[in-house]
Amino acid sequence: MPSTKGRCHARRLTAPAALLAAALLMSGTPATAATSAPAAAATSVLPANPYAGPPGTATMHGDTGSSDTTPLAGPGPGSLSGKLNGLLSACPTVLVGADDYPVALCTPILGQVPTVHLLDPHTGASLTSLQLTKGSLLGGVYAYIDHEDRLVVVDGSRSLLRIGHHRDAAGSWRLTVDSSLPLGPAVPADDAVTGLSPDWQGRVWFATGGGVVGTADDRTGTVRSVALPAGERVANSISTAPQGTAVTTTHATYLLTASTDGTPRISWRQVYDRGQARKPGLLSWGSGSTPTFFGPTDGTDYVTIVDNADTSVRLKVYRTSTGETVCSVPVLLASGGPGSENSPVGADRSVYVAGTYGYPYPAVPEGAGDSVPASAPFAGGLSRVDVRADGSGCDVVWDNTLRSAAVPKLSTADGKLHTVLRDPVIPGTKGTSLLDPYRYAQIDPATGAVLRSKLIGVGALYDTLQMAGTVAPDGAYLQGTVTGILRISAG
Repeated sequence: MPSTKGRCHARRLTAPAALLAAALLMSGTPATAATSAPAAAATSVLPANPYAGPPGTATMHGDTGSSDTTPLAGPGPGSLSGKLNGLLSACPTVLVGADDYPVALCTPILGQVPTVHLLDPHTGASLTSLQLTKGSLLGGVYAYIDHEDRLVVVDGSRSLLRIGHHRDAAGSWRLTVDSSLPLGPAVPADDAVTGLSPDWQGRVWFATGGGVVGTADDRTGTVRSVALPAGERVANSISTAPQGTAVTTTHATYLLTASTDGTPRISWRQVYDRGQARKPGLLSWGSGSTPTFFGPTDGTDYVTIVDNADTSVRLKVYRTSTGETVCSVPVLLASGGPGSENSPVGADRSVYVAGTYGYPYPAVPEGAGDSVPASAPFAGGLSRVDVRADGSGCDVVWDNTLRSAAVPKLSTADGKLHTVLRDPVIPGTKGTSLLDPYRYAQIDPATGAVLRSKLIGVGALYDTLQMAGTVAPDGAYLQGTVTGILRISAG
């Protein structure tokens, strides 16, 4: 059973891959108005997972269903300020447990040894750190906070670790490996875990780059796995809901459940259009999505991804229960950039898609293949799609050309999308440079218009590299960059 510590999640709920590239190293376009747009602030989100930390801050994508929503309000009224806490590291993962202490998983520019940092909740400065065993560059980027405020991650030795933070008698903080479970032959020596998430029974589901999906129970030491069809790779994280575990490979999206002994079994599989090749601004040949659970009844009615079709990518929405296709809708048309490496944001009946086509990642994974074309300007783009109330299909509500340089987060408390925009040096162009300005922005989900923004820095040191931000309990927005962590606050 979960510890009583996890019960404080309920109190919080009542309060008003650019991943591999990260490991290696002034106004927006007006939104297109839509008719009869539903209310901006959606409230139906995934139920809290009893084996994960607080919804909104437990995973890179907020919760185990990867909804990219949060029940916490972002920076409120008052002047906005941004501070970059330099760690000489790329920091794609910034999470917060029920004790309000942020934990970041970073990769130093020099040495590239994955390092966990415990952060001061008031300043964002590192209080202490712990190096992990180095392995695959994709391995260990995705992690989550469990119900006892421990960081759960798989290190380079292919071991499932739970890392706790503790204060000694002198008041000093330290990070320790509280438990370790080798995943053994389930993860071959030439493979690595790319995504992991707990289910509602306390097992940890994982998926490897080579297409192995498994469960690990560190209470019993049991590890079970199954190989997906040959040639299918997993380049993003995975998502869990009470109905099962969603995994999107470079060819298809799956919903898996577990047999009595924990062995994964496929409930349904849906192939999508992966296009003719990898595109510039994507890190694999296929969907760039971590699958997103969302829906109007309990937050799990649907699963959604963005495909990799050649001319224009489409949002694919499936019924969680059966895998039936609800809709396949072209998105990011205003920007003209057919590609998204980001997980969609999903809440109630609405989905938000940010485009990454042409984003200048400094590197791509081994085996990703050449992009077609070889390069392209950063198109950006942001689209909202709503599933119809009767579930008969989907409609595009608005579509614009805002250039999000991070995975947006939707706050159901303040009813705004929060992200960082990368503006061109020359307004109206799509080019990028080492002198691009970056600004934190709050966006109206009803219209796509920028409600408020703040320049947070100019130049490569502030590159947020399509990493996900996190709203902290005090309203600060914590955003990883290629050199550290931005802390954006108001007042």
